[in-house]
Amino acid sequence: MESPIDWSRFAAVIRSSSRILLTAHQRPDGDCLGSELAMRLILSALGKEVRIVNPHPTPPNLAFLDKTGLIKPLEQLTAEDQLWIDHVDLIVVLDTSSWAQLGTMSQVFKESKARKLVLDHHKKGDEIGTERFIDPEAEATGILVVRAAEALNVPLNQDIAEAAFVAIATDTGWFRFSSVNAATYRIAARLIEAGVVPAQIYRKLYEQESLGRIRLIGRTLAQIEPHFNGQLMLVRIMLDDFDAAGALSSDAEDIVNMALQVKDSQMAVLISELKDGSFKISFRSRSAIDCSRLAAQFGGGGHKQAAGATSHLSFEETKQSVLRIIEKVVSSQ
Repeated sequence: MESPIDWSRFAAVIRSSSRILLTAHQRPDGDCLGSELAMRLILSALGKEVRIVNPHPTPPNLAFLDKTGLIKPLEQLTAEDQLWIDHVDLIVVLDTSSWAQLGTMSQVFKESKARKLVLDHHKKGDEIGTERFIDPEAEATGILVVRAAEALNVPLNQDIAEAAFVAIATDTGWFRFSSVNAATYRIAARLIEAGVVPAQIYRKLYEQESLGRIRLIGRTLAQIEPHFNGQLMLVRIMLDDFDAAGALSSDAEDIVNMALQVKDSQMAVLISELKDGSFKISFRSRSAIDCSRLAAQFGGGGHKQAAGATSHLSFEETKQSVLRIIEKVVSSQ
């Protein structure tokens, strides 16, 4: 399928810039971080000055990606960092085009006089005053970063390949989501040929769990609630659960997918309490139900099979709203 992205235009914008700031969404995940690091290496190979600044710190389970501390959270910037940002000529936003998802970086973005572009695979976003290079059919932003390397004639070395592989593998559920196709595996094969060892990446991603995360998984799944004759599995994590398990907020990542392991389940929803009292809602589906449309009811977005949103209602109000919305969809099928 032909890409909707004009790669020649993308390459022209990159080549005309010399000092480039990369950023992405808050609560960074594997696709976001892997894409940023791979893109930084690609742009550096072209002689560009590149830095990465994110609205939130890198979670501990993904810290192996950034061994030398190239990614800085906005809150830790020095005066020199800020001066550098004030003189960038291009800001590249990866893996989102949503004001809400940019979090604290949205103000930096709005105030900068630099040219801006978005490289993303999410269907829903905002008009944030950028050139948009978006392919909603792409399995991960990491896929688009590999294509960006092609458009810029930068060969894939092992470091670029490993970062891109993490981006793609995490956003496809280790290649098990229905978004995966033959082309996904062809790109994965190219990354392996460039030096990626999947077994090592898997071990770093999924076999280095903290005791706190394991305990959090146990507490969360012990409270699983089946709804709609077992079609929906609903789980929750409250701040007390994090405290009792000795877990970090980032330890909730991917737990919602575990709820889909229940036989005959078609959907899973995780409602997780955040420190400011709001709730993160994670939707997952392996049916015709479109998670992005459900998330949109709460001002969020994402993909057909995986999406997210934030609720500022109480837990019970959030839960009942989610159930009402899903019931309408289920009953209409």
